[in-house]
Amino acid sequence: MSEQKKPEQSGEKKKRRHYYGRKFRYYQKKLKNGVKSFSFKKVSIVVPLYNEEESLRPLYNEIKKAVNSISCDYEIIFVDDGSTDNSLNVIKELALKDNKIFYFSFKKNYGKSAALQIGFKNTTGDAVITMDADLQDDPAEIPNLLAKLEEGYDLVSGWKKKRYDPFIKKYSSRFFNFVTRLFSKVKIHDFNCGLKAYRKEVVKNVNIYGELHRYIPVLAGWKGFSVTEIPVKHHPRRYGRTKFGISRFFKGFIDLITVIFTTRYVTRPMHLFGFIGLLTTLLGILISLWLTYEKLFLGVGINNRPIFFLGILLIIVGVQFFAIGLIGELMVHNFQNDNEYIIKEKK
Repeated sequence: MSEQKKPEQSGEKKKRRHYYGRKFRYYQKKLKNGVKSFSFKKVSIVVPLYNEEESLRPLYNEIKKAVNSISCDYEIIFVDDGSTDNSLNVIKELALKDNKIFYFSFKKNYGKSAALQIGFKNTTGDAVITMDADLQDDPAEIPNLLAKLEEGYDLVSGWKKKRYDPFIKKYSSRFFNFVTRLFSKVKIHDFNCGLKAYRKEVVKNVNIYGELHRYIPVLAGWKGFSVTEIPVKHHPRRYGRTKFGISRFFKGFIDLITVIFTTRYVTRPMHLFGFIGLLTTLLGILISLWLTYEKLFLGVGINNRPIFFLGILLIIVGVQFFAIGLIGELMVHNFQNDNEYIIKEKK
């Protein structure tokens, strides 16, 4: 006897997966042949790269498989960051075969932030995906990122929960992410994951330079965009070697200070410099008052005491910090414009 099929239940339950206590809903509609439908009309895939000639063809094939499983139109933008190998020629060969491919090639190596900024500037899709070109990011995660983005978030960051990186890179990254999460108040686990999804409003309003690509979620969150993450697959590097160096670890924390200042205090410098100046000046005044009391009432000499010079120094430094804050406020007042504000809706 042939096995009887169970009747389909009305109102099929949506699949849910639990990631670190939050429900992740896969609710996009499925069309024929397993193609998933999204509200996005076009998806732009930005791939910054440097000396990745061996991985480009396999990466392109994997991206094609991923985009063929969704109903959106798409474009692939390769940004060659001054590669010294054959990467540019490989991209040109791929572009001749596929008119969905566009590329930009820098004259020299400017860094990942510059490559992403050029890619963002030239995207035409209403959703943007970024990924690294070393095949450690899995293009098969593109539908999952878009699904989470369609829940209403503005930026979805990948979380490499299981990483295939060298020991130093893996654990220094964990420490870096912990410190960034602590100071930025953005509650995600992996700030520097190359695999991310954005709405076009994010990439058009976030300006990245230097090494600030690590902090795109922080910059986006400060501008009022909603940020979340989903776990993504991470693969061992197939070709070449990692570009990670210990110097990048220290540069990352310097950039974190830059991000905190530019996001929290760039329009109110007096809140930072004025507070430091006021605190320093008060400390210097308290030291001076105590020494004056000792001199007048206890007869203790103060001329050769180091603390006497420390009190004077703190007062001078405090006044200077306060003056820097005032100058900063004058500059902000003179150069303030409406372009700094992002309008969500208007009538």
